[in-house]
Amino acid sequence: MTLFRRLNFIHHQRHHLFKHRCIFSSSPSSSQYRYLGSSPFSSATIPSLQQQQPDDPAHSGTSPRSRWSSYGDIVDGHTKIAPAISDHELEERDEEKQPKDEEEEDEDDDEDEEEEVEEPRYAVTKQRERSRVKTSSSIHGGEDVLPERIISTKRSSGAKAKKQWLCSNCGYTTGKWWGICPSCELSGTMKEFHEAKVTDSDKSRAKSGLAVSEDAVGLWLPQNAAELRPIKLEEVNKGFSHQHWRIPLPGTFGTEVSTVLGGGLVPGSLTLVSGDPGIGKSTLLLQMAATIAKGHSEGKKSRVLYVSGEESLEQIGNRAERLGIKSDIYLYSSTDVEDILKKAQLLSPRAMVVDSIQTVYLKGLLASAGGILQVKECTAALMRFAKTTNIPILLVGHVNKSGDVAGPRMLEHIVDVVLYLEGEKCSSYRMLRAVKNRFGSTDELGVFEMVQLGLKAVPNASEIFITEQPTESEVLTGTAVTVLMDGSRTFLIEIQALCVCPSPIPTSSVDLQVNGIPPKRATMIKCVLIKQAGLKLQENAVFLNVVGGWKLAETAADLAVAAAICSSFMEFPIPKGVAFIGEVGLGGELRMVPRIEKRVNTVAKLGYRTCVVPKQAVKVLETEGLGNMTVIGCNNLKEVIDAIFITE
Repeated sequence: MTLFRRLNFIHHQRHHLFKHRCIFSSSPSSSQYRYLGSSPFSSATIPSLQQQQPDDPAHSGTSPRSRWSSYGDIVDGHTKIAPAISDHELEERDEEKQPKDEEEEDEDDDEDEEEEVEEPRYAVTKQRERSRVKTSSSIHGGEDVLPERIISTKRSSGAKAKKQWLCSNCGYTTGKWWGICPSCELSGTMKEFHEAKVTDSDKSRAKSGLAVSEDAVGLWLPQNAAELRPIKLEEVNKGFSHQHWRIPLPGTFGTEVSTVLGGGLVPGSLTLVSGDPGIGKSTLLLQMAATIAKGHSEGKKSRVLYVSGEESLEQIGNRAERLGIKSDIYLYSSTDVEDILKKAQLLSPRAMVVDSIQTVYLKGLLASAGGILQVKECTAALMRFAKTTNIPILLVGHVNKSGDVAGPRMLEHIVDVVLYLEGEKCSSYRMLRAVKNRFGSTDELGVFEMVQLGLKAVPNASEIFITEQPTESEVLTGTAVTVLMDGSRTFLIEIQALCVCPSPIPTSSVDLQVNGIPPKRATMIKCVLIKQAGLKLQENAVFLNVVGGWKLAETAADLAVAAAICSSFMEFPIPKGVAFIGEVGLGGELRMVPRIEKRVNTVAKLGYRTCVVPKQAVKVLETEGLGNMTVIGCNNLKEVIDAIFITE
């Protein structure tokens, strides 16, 4: 007999034995029925269907696993026997077991109904295990035992925390991690966060920024459905005066700020002022609050509410006393947006300042102050309040290590105006520029100086980066002046160069050191001087510097950089009163730059006698009233060297 037929025979033998519910005993001392002969593969005598064998005492107290192992000995041994049982005892056992089986089935049905959510895969597995264990329980005398591997799939009542990935730069949210943000395409900005579990009580107490502002001042849009209709542009501008629309900011300080804002503070606008820590944001807004309070027309009192979440009232009062501010300013210290809006609604100020947006919060949101969700919803609440009450709100925003506004990028999209206060820590000058302005141009720049009494407007910002040097100085070689523009402002910048031969730096690859000039641009200008102008700069180490910490971002200073290098290499000081304006090409030619007329007019008003420009600009400047200033037009760098550094 082949192995397959043997295994098939064993399978059928086991099937018939389990079907007739026979329990076998390995004890040879009791009365016995011999089911197997001397060989495990010989024919067996099958008992009648009415016969049922009792439980073997040898198996009492054993686990189901050991019982199943003992049944496997049916075909492995030669003398496995089972005790006899009468027909009367078999009928009594069946009658006692029927009510018990019905009760167990009812309990199992109740358990199935109580389960809230059950996975289909585990449900089928559990049902199969129950049917199998019920069959084995009838063999074991009616005891229903579930194996330990059957685990409950009933889900807990609490919701599972949701994991999200958020870009710290643009606020893009996704359900999985990305090495590069799909929105802003920056690497390493995806941060993991988990949404908190929200209960029913939290949902009932939670309020968005829109709901908080509506509770404080009511809906912004009209309630009557008949009023919700498109309006013509002529009807909107009818009876509207643009001259008296903005809030005026008088004084030299106010005029400088108004220039950046586009002519004044717009009612109902939301302005964000950002900058590095300690740059002077709180000082700027406190002075703006004092200017607004003083500048109200018709002699009426103007209230300004200054809300601080970072400083106490005594600290703000001490700073106001140091700055000499005595205006109608109301101070309030709070970080609850809902409380701030209620106080502002009762006071009805002319303008409101919130310092800062990263410290305020909404009670209903399950997030800490300064978080992405809190900053977004708090800004939305303040925006709706400003549009509803027509009260302008000024916000202070912190910056991160990259210099951008801390929080989601959406914050800059919500507000109307974004202002940056910039400046070097070693310098007393501060620059206020508009990055976003819905009511004016972003080309304007305000220049201030930090003094003991706060920020002071600089009257002539064009000369703040120019140092006074002696006439016909032989020491100050390698210095050239150019004119740069930032928005509509012009600034005279001084560029210094130093050529040293032989190079003091042992590494030959490092022969150019720059400060404030793009390194690639400086390397290109040096190579053009070597190739096109014939200067032997190969063995020289060149050092370049921009006076005042200015960062060159346009090409109008190329000619001044080349002139400074020539002056230091030839050890020939540039005469006083000479300015250089133009872009240098790879062929050594001079090219035009934007707004050259305004640049040349600036140096003419400051008393400069000579200005070197590209040849194409001479015809453009003929119509300009430049006074006694001489304009020298050159086609390339060789003509510049001949005109300035070679004397007859």
